[in-house]
Amino acid sequence: MSGGVYGGDEVGALVFDIGSYTVRAGYAGEDCPKADFPTALGVALAEREADGAAGPTDGDAATRKERAAAARTYSIDTNALHVPREGVEICSPLKNGMIEDWDSFQAILDHTYRRHIKSETPLHPVLMSEAPWNARGKREKLTEIMFEHYNIPAFFLCKTAVLSAFANGRSTGLVLDSGATHTTAIPVHDGYVLQQGIVKSPLAGDFITMQCRELFQETAIEITPPYQIAAKEPVREGAPPNWRKKEKLPTVSKSWHTYMCNEVIQDFQATVLQVSDSPYDEQSAAQMPTVHYEFTNGYNCDFGAERLKIPEGLFDPSNVKGLSGNTMLGVSHVVTTSVGMCDIDIRPGLYGSVIVSGGNTLLQGFTDRLNRDLSQKTPPSMRLKLIASPSTVERRFSSWVGGSILASLGTFQQMWISKQEYEEGGKQCVERKCP
Repeated sequence: MSGGVYGGDEVGALVFDIGSYTVRAGYAGEDCPKADFPTALGVALAEREADGAAGPTDGDAATRKERAAAARTYSIDTNALHVPREGVEICSPLKNGMIEDWDSFQAILDHTYRRHIKSETPLHPVLMSEAPWNARGKREKLTEIMFEHYNIPAFFLCKTAVLSAFANGRSTGLVLDSGATHTTAIPVHDGYVLQQGIVKSPLAGDFITMQCRELFQETAIEITPPYQIAAKEPVREGAPPNWRKKEKLPTVSKSWHTYMCNEVIQDFQATVLQVSDSPYDEQSAAQMPTVHYEFTNGYNCDFGAERLKIPEGLFDPSNVKGLSGNTMLGVSHVVTTSVGMCDIDIRPGLYGSVIVSGGNTLLQGFTDRLNRDLSQKTPPSMRLKLIASPSTVERRFSSWVGGSILASLGTFQQMWISKQEYEEGGKQCVERKCP
């Protein structure tokens, strides 16, 4: 095949979409990923063997670093992560959406190939998603690892927002992505991200979890992760929980215990919270129907106004305690600010397809409220259209689904960076081939 173009009848490409909350991976052309597990992993530093314990003078810093990395053991995937072990700390390979810890990132890839893909790395080209603000050095390092370490036949890097737009059948639009760590508005025009218009706000899933935690502290509700509970008795509503703690539990680290508590809080978030369809006020919130929720330790009660008050912070950060005088933007402000930073000619195209994606947007009533807020803020001459897939899977996995569509298109096959091109042009070719 001339020009080193990678392609064939059966490409069998893999799509990796590594988010700050979960990792999605699977084969291109399928409608949902084969693997979906937490990005967070447990790290235990193994005891050094007496004969291998090197003194500080032994070898240069790089060798010492390699030896330290080899001494780490990882717990990856939901099941392994949930086993209480002594000395296991929870860490994430990503920081601000970009890869920070390359060793744990590779551990995640190794695990995915071994457990979920169950195939050899040289057999499949890989399409990987990346944050729209990913740094050049990190892109090049990733390309190098994929070709040198995993020996893959072809590679492509694509921005998450572009993939989300493709998943919703658009090449132009404003992608509002609200995940675990931040809510971002990213303008996409003809399949390219407009860097000048990216607006980020830290008000997202983790912020809601923090607000819930504060509510539980104020109302003295104790969060007990399931790993501590041996047995529990049913109690009447509002009565103190009656449960028995497991014996012989190992001494777990604070980060691991917090992670387990957060899982309980996240279940509460998904079940109880609701975004009110108009700006929050005490009177109308008091008339809302309450929702009954039972915690893992058997304690149960009804939640009323709090259900609406906590998610309100996403849309109107001004009334959140501890955020006074803040400069953080609410969700609808993020959208309007982003559109305002783009060229006047393309604004109608952006308002005409605002694509909602990310797990945090699955809060009940999120899109209705966003639609209401935006229709009040958009200029009357603009036609506003919100595109939000009704299915949970599609909204949580939208960038993976977009990657799956893209990598299986016949017209895309000439876009890959082939192994041959990488060997001729080096890791710099990622800047040229993947905009």
